[in-house]
Amino acid sequence: MPHPTSTDTARQIEDLYGAPLADLEAHARDQPPGMLAALLAMHHGLRHAEHSITYHRDRITQLIHPQRKISGHEVSHLLDCARRLAEAVAVRDTQAHTAGAVLQSLGRLTPTEPTPSAAPAPAAPAPALPATSAAPSR
Repeated sequence: MPHPTSTDTARQIEDLYGAPLADLEAHARDQPPGMLAALLAMHHGLRHAEHSITYHRDRITQLIHPQRKISGHEVSHLLDCARRLAEAVAVRDTQAHTAGAVLQSLGRLTPTEPTPSAAPAPAAPAPALPATSAAPSR
C-alpha cells in the first residue's frame, strides 16, 4: 500500500483551506498556533522524513556498490545508515498516518450549508417526588 506523500498532504491542505501552501505558511506565521499551524508542521515533518529516506537509501546504495570493497570501517557506516533509514521510515509512516487522519476528519464548509441553529433544547420535566403521607409513622 503506497504511503501518502508530502505532495499529497500539501494538496489536501491547499484544498481544505482554498489557498496555495506558501500563502498558508505566511498566514500561519502571523496567527496564534491553531489547526493550520499543526497541519503545516505535520507536512514539514513528512517532507523532512521523505528527504531523509532518499538520502540514506542512496548512501546505502553507494556503500554496497558491487565494485566497492566493504571494510570494517564502512560496515559501521552501513549499519548507521540502515538504522537512520529505519527511523526515517517510522517517522514518515507516523506523520503520514497522523496528517491523513486529521485531514480526513476536517471538512471544508461551503456557504450553502445551513449552520446549526442555536435554539436551546427544551428542559426535561422534573422528576416526580415520592408521595408522602400526612399520617405519623410508627
